[in-house]
Amino acid sequence: MSNPSSEHFGRGFPAWLVLLAFLTAIGPIAIDMYLPAFPAMADDMRTSPGYIERTLAGYLLGLAVAQLFYGPLSDRFGRRVPLFTGLFIFLLASVGCALSNDIEHLFAWRIAQAFGGAATMVIPRAVIRDRLDTNDAAKALSMLMLIMGVTPILAPIIGGQFLLFLSWHSIFYFMALYAAVMLYLSWRHMDETLAPHRKQALRPKIIFKNYALLFSHRGFMLYALAGAFGSAGMFAYISGSPRVFIQAFGISPSIFGFIFGLNAASFILMAQVNARLLNRFRPDQLLIAAQIVQSIVAIGALLLSLLGWLNLPLTMVALVLYMGALGMINPNSAALALNRHARRLGSASALMGTLQMLGGALAGFAMSIWSAQSTLPLTTILLFCAVLSWACGRFANT
Repeated sequence: MSNPSSEHFGRGFPAWLVLLAFLTAIGPIAIDMYLPAFPAMADDMRTSPGYIERTLAGYLLGLAVAQLFYGPLSDRFGRRVPLFTGLFIFLLASVGCALSNDIEHLFAWRIAQAFGGAATMVIPRAVIRDRLDTNDAAKALSMLMLIMGVTPILAPIIGGQFLLFLSWHSIFYFMALYAAVMLYLSWRHMDETLAPHRKQALRPKIIFKNYALLFSHRGFMLYALAGAFGSAGMFAYISGSPRVFIQAFGISPSIFGFIFGLNAASFILMAQVNARLLNRFRPDQLLIAAQIVQSIVAIGALLLSLLGWLNLPLTMVALVLYMGALGMINPNSAALALNRHARRLGSASALMGTLQMLGGALAGFAMSIWSAQSTLPLTTILLFCAVLSWACGRFANT
């Protein structure tokens, strides 16, 4: 059993962190892998691309709600049992998605899939804070992004290649297989990290008290919202990128994954730069610097879009810079938000994740409603998210 005072994070990737990374990768797989299939799914189900985009927003909304349950469960029963339950639900729901032939059933199964996948978001963050202190946790979260970061690059590429030989249904069968492998590996190799004396009783009064304390904690809420608005911008990009690249710029689905992967690579690279900079700077200093860069990039992109000058190369440059800044915003805001909440880490991790997914769902719905096939909807929402993220980070430091 480990705790923040007894374990330190050094160079290399310990086995427990590698396992957490592969577990966390379920999120990018479920979100990114089917993006190239949006046009084909819309044709197959005889619906509009906007309705297919809403299955992504529905998934994010399901994640937002489900994490609130996994937090208290993991603080009561430990990290292992809730994780195993979530993986099993995700596996079954993935099969349900694969067997869907209309948008209504797909939407319902995606929400069910989210209720399983939420466990792989809450538990890894809680395990990291079980083991490490704030600064080492920020480094571990950055390294976690490196290991799992290859998934947003590979997922849409693999999804696009699946479409060359198989139907879009095969993508969800792959998700089910991945969940089965993760369930087996977690059962065999994941240790319980929640110390017995830190377990919380699973009573409504205690659950509401924990969440009330978190909501009233100014530092937690502002840092959590800073990360939430940053993530909202990312999910607006994820939801709208098929429309921008495939439909507006005419990129083929098989090539789309490579373009999408370039932005994911920027996110990963800057997360690793962030880990090194933490040896010289505080997490709050790096957070504000990244938020300022992100806001400036978003302002420039919106102006170019309004002027009609935002072509494919300039769009790529803007998105690479925007996502790179987010690679520094996410780990620092998460580590700062979870600081000083050792007795309710599960609930804190859950609420932080809920805010992120709720912001992502709202941004995704906004993208699906604003149906213009241009860069204007995306750049407008990206700026809105960047400015709100900066404002929260700025007030948290005062």
